[in-house]
Amino acid sequence: MNFQIINNTNNTEEGFCLIKSVEVKKMQKGGEYLDLILADKSGEISAKKWDYSQLKDGVFEADTIVKVRGVTTEYKGTPQFRIDRMRTANESDGIDINDFVPSADFEPEDMYNELYCIAQNFKDSELKTLVTNILEENKEKLLFWPAAYRLHHALKGGLLYHTLSIVRMAQRTSEIYPYVDSDLLLSGAILHDIAKLDEYDVAEQTGIAKGYTVEGNLIGHLVKGAMYIHEKSKQLNISEHTAMLIEHMLISHHGEPDFGCACRPMFIEAELLSMLDTLDAKMYEMAENISQVEQGEFTQRLWALDNRKLYNHGRTEVKPRASLFEED
Repeated sequence: MNFQIINNTNNTEEGFCLIKSVEVKKMQKGGEYLDLILADKSGEISAKKWDYSQLKDGVFEADTIVKVRGVTTEYKGTPQFRIDRMRTANESDGIDINDFVPSADFEPEDMYNELYCIAQNFKDSELKTLVTNILEENKEKLLFWPAAYRLHHALKGGLLYHTLSIVRMAQRTSEIYPYVDSDLLLSGAILHDIAKLDEYDVAEQTGIAKGYTVEGNLIGHLVKGAMYIHEKSKQLNISEHTAMLIEHMLISHHGEPDFGCACRPMFIEAELLSMLDTLDAKMYEMAENISQVEQGEFTQRLWALDNRKLYNHGRTEVKPRASLFEED
């Protein structure tokens, strides 16, 4: 993360950023400290405000802009910002919160319309009805929802971005392997994360997830997604067999039970969806982290990649941006 720096002297950084999350915690030797995640369009960083006093320092909430001063250090191989001073931004600072919110590289309306158009062109009438109905019903949230709380596509509009990325790969895969049921694969791709709309607690203004809902913690988007498909299919008179195939794709798309799926993928399109979902998530994570280090350097260890460090060989300019439209 690179703060919108207004001053940088003697290794001290000062600037504005967004509080993504904040929690008051107890120190072992007594007293309190703030445990925060600070963010801007370039990314996010863990931060600490030691010896915190509400009376002296004030109250801070998520989804607000603050002015901070401090030093970037390292804790267990990961950058951490130690805050010396912090205050909430005021009107005289002339700050627009949208300048600090990471957003998808494409307009949400364009991505939504593309997904809807693809579904409208399905040859399978049941899948066409199911997918278009669900897209219509959830359009308002889809236009700003992130794909994750942390890690890949945790952006405003990130869920559509991640979804359309997988759909594009699914379209190409179906062309290479003609025995793949394209409508089925694309339906699973469009709907695989639809229950993330219930899983995350998201601020509409920022499109950033503040955490998980109770339903997200207790049920999760795989099972909730299958439940949603089951209910919608009954309402729309979709055959039980068609509904079952989509339900299976949703509950199995994480690939392994260790990653939360109820069962492993058990037909071709389900396996393809799982592989494409993993591929897109890893590609984004790799590109995002490599883009933040110079040629010849290694990234920090990445939890999503089994704590591996990645090397920037410099042979290409790596940016976490997919090519989703012809004009790209």
